[in-house]
Amino acid sequence: MDKPIRIGTRNSELALWQAHLVQKQLQELGHTTEIIELSSIGDEILDIPLHQIGSMGVFTKTLDVAMLRGQIDIAVNSLKDVPTQLPETIVQAAVLERADVNDVVVYKGTEADLLADGATIATGSLRRTAQWLHKYPTHNLTDLRGNVNTRLQKLDDNDWNGAIFAKAGLERINLLPENHLVLDWMIPAPAQGAIMITALESDAYVLEACAQLHHKETALCVGIERDFMKTLEGGCTAPIGGHAEIIEDKVVFKGLLSALDGKEQKGVFRIATLEDAKNLGNICGEEILANGGDVLMKEIKKVIKK
Repeated sequence: MDKPIRIGTRNSELALWQAHLVQKQLQELGHTTEIIELSSIGDEILDIPLHQIGSMGVFTKTLDVAMLRGQIDIAVNSLKDVPTQLPETIVQAAVLERADVNDVVVYKGTEADLLADGATIATGSLRRTAQWLHKYPTHNLTDLRGNVNTRLQKLDDNDWNGAIFAKAGLERINLLPENHLVLDWMIPAPAQGAIMITALESDAYVLEACAQLHHKETALCVGIERDFMKTLEGGCTAPIGGHAEIIEDKVVFKGLLSALDGKEQKGVFRIATLEDAKNLGNICGEEILANGGDVLMKEIKKVIKK
């Protein structure tokens, strides 16, 4: 175990927390490690809505390039930020055990103010925007970009009523305030709450090391969710929610495709045995498309491309 494993990560507080978690687990196995911080396109461009610059990959491309150039051995990312198609020669080395999948809304004032007609809610996510507007059609949604710390500060600095975050991200860096509501009705992003490690497929030493961190149950569930997203998307960013969980010996999946304004939704709910769960995401995605999701996706693509 002489070869040090160079861990590539974005330089936000949350990304570094995730990298240090992986570092700790590898060091407990006897490996020498080094953390290398890099800045991503998604972190640097904050004045353009995420979907307009292509949200899938904007937080991971810098790490992919560094790996291909031999500057890092593994990359640690929030799995929901990782494209469903990895670059050639880069593979999934491990998926860590998942944290809480829920979204939360952090609010100012009272809960009554937050839910009142005309309230303003901030988020940079098309999925969160669409599901929030479906439930609260009189609200105003405004774009919010930046890392967790930046977004919390922007909430303080503006006259918004609230902003939506992933609960796991806030909890991991001890920034979840008391004034929040758990949005257990909101279907999370595919793979929300999970961390992925990627590596070069040719690096047997690193792959063997990371395999010991792999959590099979989480990997099964997020794999279903990402297959669902891939079946629907066709390379287009869209308001897609998907969540799979193992309950006893069954996999329970719920998925959702929303219109950008939240007025129209196409949902799916299925239960499968563990043996039959391999293609569950694809099956559910095809069901959505067959039930009008194909038309809805075409409409979403037209708007996003403008």
